[in-house]
Amino acid sequence: MMNSRITAIGTYVPQRKLTNADLEGMVDTSHEWIVQRTGIHERRIAERDEFTSDLCISAVRNLIFRYNKTIEDVDFIIVCTTTPDFPFPTVSCLIQAHFHIQSAGAIDISAACAGFSYGLIMAHSLIASGLHKKVLVIAGETLSKITDYSDRTTCILFGDAAGAVLVEADDQYEGFVSHHVGSEGKGGIHIYRTGLANKLGDQKLLDNSCIVQNGREVFRWVMRTIPDAIHHMMNNSSQTLNDVDWFIPHSANMRLIEPLCEKLEFPLERTLHSLVEFGNTSSSTIPLSLDQGIRSGKISSGDHALLYGFGAGLVHAGVLVRLQLDSVVNEPLPL
Repeated sequence: MMNSRITAIGTYVPQRKLTNADLEGMVDTSHEWIVQRTGIHERRIAERDEFTSDLCISAVRNLIFRYNKTIEDVDFIIVCTTTPDFPFPTVSCLIQAHFHIQSAGAIDISAACAGFSYGLIMAHSLIASGLHKKVLVIAGETLSKITDYSDRTTCILFGDAAGAVLVEADDQYEGFVSHHVGSEGKGGIHIYRTGLANKLGDQKLLDNSCIVQNGREVFRWVMRTIPDAIHHMMNNSSQTLNDVDWFIPHSANMRLIEPLCEKLEFPLERTLHSLVEFGNTSSSTIPLSLDQGIRSGKISSGDHALLYGFGAGLVHAGVLVRLQLDSVVNEPLPL
């Protein structure tokens, strides 16, 4: 089996900020209430004419600029999103067309907040099989377009962002150590996106599509499921949690991350998240948190990072990676 590693990363967030003070004028809430319950101070919101593919393209451009990478020879593109520009064509095909990548497979996967982890596992599998050598994995969301800004329980959470990584074949360096995936579809009623036919109601056609969440039940599922899944993944690797340098869970909510770390007995100070400035950006929270760790100098070459996503479906997926990115050529601009 061919080894693979993440060689480059790029991220992008829209310029427009939605602060807690802004939300105070929209719904019955306060900055203190939001911070106490979520840890979020602000989030980025796409413009009306800015869509998921635009964010993904900007994240890939950031990757190319920082690492001086060539992507014309990418042979597979995976985009992880629940908010595509269109049902079809896929965002991955829009990416392929924009960058003139001539000979690449292109698919979108919908695994909500676990999407990036699923994408990495698929990329590694494609390379390990010997069928592909260079895979572009992108996670991008414009959740603001499906957020109900009259619902104070959900509108305080979500923001827009994108992150991209290159996964390349490497015959010497083992970048992917272990992984685990799972699902519990019966819990799908606890977080879903309404559609034209509301299967959970009276089949009435709905004018808008938005996120509906039972946060309490999602919390219970995470606490019941994810710690055991992580222990299972670590047991199938040559590492233990003591060997993990950085834990990067999906940045859902600090009220979820803190008890998750407590249950795992993993130090919160070695847990990375992107909540404070960017909120919950679904599939893109993990690459955004990873990139913040790299930009800040916290993450060093050779560090082991445990990436674990979980969310609507209900689905979850994790991957333990040993990080050895290529050298940065151009320092990135601040997000």
